[in-house]
Amino acid sequence: MPGPDDATEWISSFLEAQAAELGAATNTLLAYGRDLKDVSAWLARRKRDFGTLTREEIEAYLVDCDAQGLSKSTRARRLSAIRQLYRFAFEEGWRSDNPAIQIRGPGRDKRLPKTLDVIEVDRLLAAARETGRGAVDRLRNTCLMELLYATGMRVSELVALPVSAARGDPRMLLILGKGGKERMVPLSPPARVALAAWLKERDRAEERRVAKGATPSRFLFPSRGKSGHLTRHRFYLLIKELAVAGGVSPAKVTPHTLRHAFATHLLANGADLRSIQTLLGHADVATTEIYTHVLDERLAELVMEHHPLARGGKATDPEG
Repeated sequence: MPGPDDATEWISSFLEAQAAELGAATNTLLAYGRDLKDVSAWLARRKRDFGTLTREEIEAYLVDCDAQGLSKSTRARRLSAIRQLYRFAFEEGWRSDNPAIQIRGPGRDKRLPKTLDVIEVDRLLAAARETGRGAVDRLRNTCLMELLYATGMRVSELVALPVSAARGDPRMLLILGKGGKERMVPLSPPARVALAAWLKERDRAEERRVAKGATPSRFLFPSRGKSGHLTRHRFYLLIKELAVAGGVSPAKVTPHTLRHAFATHLLANGADLRSIQTLLGHADVATTEIYTHVLDERLAELVMEHHPLARGGKATDPEG
């Protein structure tokens, strides 16, 4: 599917997804918006657009930024904004490539993805069972959270799941991922229970809607909105509500941190990188390898927190 013709729509769609999926802070969104508007203006002067931008043109833009005397950090941030924009465009099917992915920038430290401890995930799952305006909301919230943690799906994949994928008490879910690629992910027993309970209630609600003349929804999580299903933004707000209810810092929790938790917890319990790559739908195992660094960092933190010598204490001889 080709991207929009208008540069403004490219930028606004990207910013909306950043806010909904990753919980990007307002200042981050404003910075991305400013940077991408500058790129858009540069392209307009050359009668080019985001849909046809090449690697060579991005490099020419960065050279121009350097010639203007922009700082190293500003140039790195602008390249990062361009990369993120094209990663989003690839996920949406607007581009079949990321023309900025192999460009070497001025250099910035690579930040590891935020993740959650097992106990924090347990609190979120427990909160989902208790949070909502009524029993129907609680069943839906429980199903959403159990599926997200059990499969490591992207939030866009989760909210747009077709109801047909959930029929017949499945042991596996077929997920339509980036670039239209399909993958199978196994369901945990709690996720299957939550799915069955929600599906029964969802079907009852759909029967009532259809009886009143509405068109049946093809989505597992239907909504009256334009998309026809629960939106990424609504789920982002929901997961923040669950964090507060579960006593987990909302600053740590976004839909994407559950995906990171899925991967790091699997790795910590002995899963191999290739299997995790397949489950996450990563095209390149190099993308998956970052979770080994997350795990290494967490293990180092545990040593520093709990080892007696790290706290300045003395080791005791077990023989006395």
